[in-house]
Amino acid sequence: MELTDFDCRNFIAILEEELVPALGCTEPISIAYAGAHARALLGKIPEKVCIKSSGNIIKNVKSVIVPNSGNMKGIPAAAAIGIIGGNPEKGLEVLADITEEDIQQTKDFLARVPCTVSVLNSVASLHFIVEVFAGNDSASVEIIHQHTNIVHTIKNGKDVISVPFDPASANAALTDRSILSVKKILEFADTVAIERVAPLLDRQIAYNTRISQEGMEHQYGINAGANILEAAQGEQAVTFKVRAQAAAAAGSDARMSGCTLPVVTNSGSGNQGLTASLPVIVFAEEKKLSHEKLLRGLLVSNLTAIHQKTRIGRLSAYCGAVSAACGSGAGITYLAGGTYEQVCKTIVNTLAVVSGIVCDGAKPSCAAKIATVVDAAVNAHYLAMKNQAFQAGDGIVKDTVEKTIAGVGSIAADGMRETDKVILQIMVED
Repeated sequence: MELTDFDCRNFIAILEEELVPALGCTEPISIAYAGAHARALLGKIPEKVCIKSSGNIIKNVKSVIVPNSGNMKGIPAAAAIGIIGGNPEKGLEVLADITEEDIQQTKDFLARVPCTVSVLNSVASLHFIVEVFAGNDSASVEIIHQHTNIVHTIKNGKDVISVPFDPASANAALTDRSILSVKKILEFADTVAIERVAPLLDRQIAYNTRISQEGMEHQYGINAGANILEAAQGEQAVTFKVRAQAAAAAGSDARMSGCTLPVVTNSGSGNQGLTASLPVIVFAEEKKLSHEKLLRGLLVSNLTAIHQKTRIGRLSAYCGAVSAACGSGAGITYLAGGTYEQVCKTIVNTLAVVSGIVCDGAKPSCAAKIATVVDAAVNAHYLAMKNQAFQAGDGIVKDTVEKTIAGVGSIAADGMRETDKVILQIMVED
């Protein structure tokens, strides 16, 4: 059954929701975004700040540098810089206009204003409330499921915004994802009028390539990307796979260590946006493919990653770079002229090997994890092009790609809940 124009509009709406610009790691940016909104609602600089947050948010903010903050880390810093200098109208680029004066004022603010963080008991992995107080005035902003999804604001005890939400339904506010399947994704990539999606994808190419180059050329974290490339050059073994690993890792190096360049995300994550796009871009450059062909490959990559993350959710104990790498592997196989069956084999081969990588928060080592999963995805592509794939019954592999994706989603969303709690406990222990 051919895709209808309604189906195409749904696919485009999904891409518009997921391929958005973000400055820095999306969890601290989301806290800053809420802080900026809370300060605007309060109408003055607060004298006390309270943040109640789900464990996954705490995990992902703990170790990553807040961009444009003068290398500050942590939830209080993210909230404070949003309060002092954030522009809530800019969404996930809320900190784009921060000045040196704002940074100094934020440090002074943190030194004198109580800013507490407590765990919010919620079934939602992405859920937090920022409360601010000054004299007799108070305001609060509540975000759930998506990083800019404000569902409740209060000023002096009275509701300002109140949107009904289900804490257990992470996708309720999003475009219906039931259209997503590997077969339909490939049909969409083959048939959509490219001008309908080019602006979204061209922005992804421009932003993510630029931050990757920044990570290659300057010191960020341990420079996983640049060092992987340098080591291969020393051994005269700079293959496409090495370049793909290095490009994606370098973007993460920069992003995790405070680079002020924006990225285009996938499924609420800049690291996943980098992983889903840069290996495909490198492959298209290597093979000298047309720009239109590259864009169609990016459709396969991005939508395949989104398809997997729909069941898993925005945040979990499962490393989201795995889903994104499956996407880039699928996109590479598509660009190499692979069939539907070979694209499916690429996804299954990747999931069979690296689905055990856990998420222990956003931090510099994410870059090395990205290099690892890209390596696995490219290996999966090579095997698939030889028509080799792990078979049903090999561990978690099922008899169809959709069943395998669903099974991994169940592992990540259901089976790893207790793992998530243990990871957070380990991270906050001395």
